[in-house]
Amino acid sequence: MTQNTPSSPGADDFDPSASSLAGHVDESVMAELLSIRSSIDNIDATLVYLLAERFKATQKVGFLKATHRLPAGDPGREAAQIARLRRLAEDAHLDPAFAEKFLNFIIGEVIRHHEAIAEDHQASSGQRPQTSALA
Repeated sequence: MTQNTPSSPGADDFDPSASSLAGHVDESVMAELLSIRSSIDNIDATLVYLLAERFKATQKVGFLKATHRLPAGDPGREAAQIARLRRLAEDAHLDPAFAEKFLNFIIGEVIRHHEAIAEDHQASSGQRPQTSALA
């Protein structure tokens, strides 16, 4: 997690009206554009917080797996989640292929985190690394 520092601009430095279009389009069009973008900015912020909560939960899974020497990945669970998310995407009129790519990215990050947690756990407990075909 990064903290706001003088060299790292934070959310307070965000200018919602920043646009290379300012001064080049009609003011009413710009106002409507900024209004819509404000909604997008709110959604983006919500997504970030939702992803943070999701990763907090998956970290708990990672610690549980490490404690019990379970593999980082669970291909059966992953396949079921992808199929479920594709159905949800279709219902929401979102491109299912995009939804699958998005979930695959998240799954990859979760597995990477689980592997790191397992390595840390093994190093701190003196265990030898697990050699599982699923890992």
